Amino acid sequence: MTGVHVALGIAVIAANALAGAWGGVAWLRREPSIAFWYLLRAAQVIVVAQVAVGLALILTGREAPDELHFIYGIAPLVVSLVSEGMRVGAAQRELDELEDGRDLESLERPEQAAIARRVVRREMGVMTVGALLIVTLALRAAFGTS
Repeated sequence: MTGVHVALGIAVIAANALAGAWGGVAWLRREPSIAFWYLLRAAQVIVVAQVAVGLALILTGREAPDELHFIYGIAPLVVSLVSEGMRVGAAQRELDELEDGRDLESLERPEQAAIARRVVRREMGVMTVGALLIVTLALRAAFGTS
């Protein structure tokens, strides 16, 4: 099972780096990206699998390379969950910025579309930062020593 854990660790780094890079480019270009969300969700599934295998290794008595490996190993899951929570607030922040207390339905269709694009861009920004943070945490879990 250690080989699976190592392979998943590499996959966590690669998948989150790809999602982070893709999201960063799309965010900078101000272009929503459907592909980003698929890449991100795949990266999140890999993180969950990695944590599950890591916990299974702990339960079977395997030793970590150092004491901090556990923290840096579980932190990507926490970052993923926190990022999702922060993403939820992106739409509300954008709606809070509407002038004169107007609601979304009272706006013209082009203005609604512009707001939707800004919401998606904010969400992509939050999730991109989360993916890149996961890369750094996974690198520390893989290569760091006490």
